Amino acid sequence: MLLFAALWLVLNAPQNNPPPPAHDMHSGMDERGEKGMGFSQTTTTHHFLLSPTGGAIQVEANDPNDKNSRDSVRMHLHHIQHAFQSGDFNIPMFVHDTVPPGVSVMKDHAKNIHYFTEETANGGKVLIQTNDQAAIDAIHSFLRFQITEHKTGDPLK
Repeated sequence: MLLFAALWLVLNAPQNNPPPPAHDMHSGMDERGEKGMGFSQTTTTHHFLLSPTGGAIQVEANDPNDKNSRDSVRMHLHHIQHAFQSGDFNIPMFVHDTVPPGVSVMKDHAKNIHYFTEETANGGKVLIQTNDQAAIDAIHSFLRFQITEHKTGDPLK
């Protein structure tokens, strides 16, 4: 009888297990980013820059000697240039687990938006340009979302 009482106490004793960690949306985004982009989100830095005619997505390897990250970034940016030009925004939708603001208008105005890649010393950038005001507004919405989500600290104006 004593054995059953001890077992009951063990099974019904309050547990002192720590609560599970809070869901970290940024961490999940980084994990999806690494899958979708093909390079580490911690060894590279993203910047999203607005300009009067559109803007730019710039990614750099943090270490100038990290040729692996640099080359992976460049390959990804070429892929993004071609995907965006054809109206394919699947990677940012996957990374952010939502449709970023501006995407629908960018798709609708795709023929008026031009995407160019440019290499930098440690990575590269995709330049996004147009003279279409609705497209510029959509591009700025898209880039502001990226700035906020990736916590880059880039200017929102």
